[in-house]
Amino acid sequence: MPFSLHQGDALSVLAQLPDDCVDAVITDPPYNSGGRTAKERTGRSAKQKYTSADAKHTLLDFTGENMDQRSYGFWLTQIMTEAHRLTKTGGTALLFTDWRQLPITTDAIQAAGWLWRGVLAWHKPAARPQKGRFTQNCEFVVWASKGAIDASRNPVYLPGMYSASQPSGSKRQHITQKPVEVMRELVKICPPGGTVLDFCAGSGSTGVAALLEGRDFIGVEKTTHYASIAADRLTETIRQTLGQDDMVLTA
Repeated sequence: MPFSLHQGDALSVLAQLPDDCVDAVITDPPYNSGGRTAKERTGRSAKQKYTSADAKHTLLDFTGENMDQRSYGFWLTQIMTEAHRLTKTGGTALLFTDWRQLPITTDAIQAAGWLWRGVLAWHKPAARPQKGRFTQNCEFVVWASKGAIDASRNPVYLPGMYSASQPSGSKRQHITQKPVEVMRELVKICPPGGTVLDFCAGSGSTGVAALLEGRDFIGVEKTTHYASIAADRLTETIRQTLGQDDMVLTA
């Protein structure tokens, strides 16, 4: 199978994987943000933080959203250090974050041994305007590499900004789900045929994008409910993308 999905704690799972087994780490960790004060950030669930009062969905909560700033920075440094070990030299890392956590994310990724390369923007057209303020309609992707990048291995020209709305209706299966069309562009930083790791897989959007773009995928998701959704989406993607020439008939 071109993908493997592990249900469990990311640090524990990653510790069991071999060195140099992935080409790119592309992940959307819990932001531990969503509040004006420390009490609002650590005392509310993900659903309370990131779901509007008039939302029509009943998506389940997920864990890992109640760390304070120092704890979040320590955890992110820990796990990105482990991800650094798993990544081949010249490989890349892309981490989603918001404006509040952008500084601590850039610090953590460098403390973990990565070479910080820049920040990408994800523009959300449907963001609500705020009277007397600038609209908060962008989230960010901090990207880095494990040493020098050999552009001859993957001679792509990728943009620095992506615009797409968060999935809605029946297509939205996770509170903080990212658009597959954005993820399909991001996974192109991984060489064709390479392997993408997402240790906060959620509902599996990174994996779906990787498979659609001809990359292998390793995913880790702690919440059992969302791990099950991710498994179904990944399996369905394989079913849809495999052609008759890919199948081997046996007696």
